Amino acid sequence: MKLTAIEFEKRLKALQSDSELEKIQKFFKSGEGQYSEGDVFIAVRMGDVFNLAKEFIEMPLDEVEILLESAIHEMRVGAVSIMDFRARKKKITEAEYKALFDLYIRRHDRINNWDLVDRSAQYVVGGYLYNKSRDILYQLAESDNMWERRTAIVSTSFFLRKKEVGDTFKIAEILLHDTEDLIHKATGGWIREAGKQAPVILREFLNRYAATMPRTTLRYAIEHFDKSEKALYMGMAKAQ
Repeated sequence: MKLTAIEFEKRLKALQSDSELEKIQKFFKSGEGQYSEGDVFIAVRMGDVFNLAKEFIEMPLDEVEILLESAIHEMRVGAVSIMDFRARKKKITEAEYKALFDLYIRRHDRINNWDLVDRSAQYVVGGYLYNKSRDILYQLAESDNMWERRTAIVSTSFFLRKKEVGDTFKIAEILLHDTEDLIHKATGGWIREAGKQAPVILREFLNRYAATMPRTTLRYAIEHFDKSEKALYMGMAKAQ
């Protein structure tokens, strides 16, 4: 099998399903901030895209970049899935890992939807940075590009797996008053997950910011609290 973008596209289109299109249209709301202008969905089940990506896991990165350049959304899902699967390999070399990270950062213009970020940032970015300086995440958190800002918080998933919560809360603080709903959701969701390991830190964070943070962020953050504690924090936010 040729590990090329052309072959991947051929195989991908063979998996197209008209019955899947309606589901995709419901899943991806149209409108600004939901998916990038010019995206084309050809209606392939995500599970099928992931399985295909596994078959192409050794695709050369210049061919992966061609997938990223495609207007077809499922092609770009395939690209980041290949990157993710390769980053998870136990025997990946430092040079290989760096190449994946560099491609992700260099072509972030094509990793331009929440699902593309969420599918790959944890291992391709967070995993690579685990034993390195994480300054770039703070730079991304200050970016004008909302998807780069989302990468900043989503990448900390890897650190949470290692029971390190500090960067998640610090980046959440930077993103706390973001204007984008998809950043509100990510920020709230990630501090909620960090709070599972550090409930005291989460409550300290909420005590400090609940009155001013976006209500969406707050709702996501307290999703697993009991009713009385939810009421307490939502009450703090009523003045908004």
